[in-house]
Amino acid sequence: MKGVYHINAVDEVTQWEVVSATSQISETALKPVLAAMLQQFPFRVRGFHSDNGSEFVNHIVAKLLNKLWIEQTKSRPRHCNDNALVECKNGAVIRKHIGYGYIAAENAAAMQAFYLQYFNPYLNFHRPCGVPERVISAKGKEQKRYRWYATPWEILRQLPGVAGYLKGDLTVQEVDGWSRRQTDMQAATGMQTAKRKLFASFPGRAARHADVEHDLPNTWFYTAAIACRRFAAGAPKYAVYVPPDPLGSRRCMRGRPVWTR
Repeated sequence: MKGVYHINAVDEVTQWEVVSATSQISETALKPVLAAMLQQFPFRVRGFHSDNGSEFVNHIVAKLLNKLWIEQTKSRPRHCNDNALVECKNGAVIRKHIGYGYIAAENAAAMQAFYLQYFNPYLNFHRPCGVPERVISAKGKEQKRYRWYATPWEILRQLPGVAGYLKGDLTVQEVDGWSRRQTDMQAATGMQTAKRKLFASFPGRAARHADVEHDLPNTWFYTAAIACRRFAAGAPKYAVYVPPDPLGSRRCMRGRPVWTR
């Protein structure tokens, strides 16, 4: 029997991420899910890029996108790099926090409530993302450097004319208020607590998911990185101070060395 499907949408400029859950992946079942996901983006969406799955490439989704004046494109067959950003987020975000274990389809509504109330706000307002900087070497080869880590909202907020991109009557001050409702640590702790309660309600899932041992150190590291960004502003490039890890774990963000005391 098929389980819960996780649908992940990531903006390619700001890395704003919206995750949803559904019990079915047919074009009819995905229409309300996609509509709800598009509403969670605070800015107007101009393009929708997906893989070649029939659940995305069909008349129902095309009608929905045309109504919202959103251009639809799709990746080439057998070229997963066409969706490289969302594929990375699938592993670094969804699989890291949700895991690979089976979740019964009847739990899709509970997963969706968790994503909407806890997970998506944590990802967009409290979890830093690496912002790539294109560098051309002396040999003409393009390379990417990750010198700046920021949350999707911080990336969006620094764009010139950001107020003009927001939906309807939404203001920068209003979205700023959403980001300040909780500290980074409060958001991370609340998300992990809600996740543990959610998994505990799934029969047999809590025993298989080593949540306290695996996910808490990851959340601690990302939260510590957020908390000390300003602290490390005067330190050498790539250096960041990491406070003592409560679980004795030492993590290193890819491409970013870590200092510890």
